[in-house]
Amino acid sequence: MSIYVGNVSYDATEEQITQLFSEYGTVSRVSIPTDRETGRSRGFVFVDMESVTEESAAIDALNGIEWLGRSLKVNQARPRS
Repeated sequence: MSIYVGNVSYDATEEQITQLFSEYGTVSRVSIPTDRETGRSRGFVFVDMESVTEESAAIDALNGIEWLGRSLKVNQARPRS
């Protein structure tokens, strides 16, 4: 399972995201998609954690909080179609 985090500040770094989510368990991967033309963050990220329990705890705790001036949208990532 992967976590989708939307409405993320364009200035957020992988380190900051890892630090935020590590309060709820071990972060195994952070992916920050970037725009092909500008190289700038697209405003959302994907986070993988060690267990489903940790991911659920992070989703419950972080969905809707304000972080770096933006209200985060945190939920389970949908599989690619």
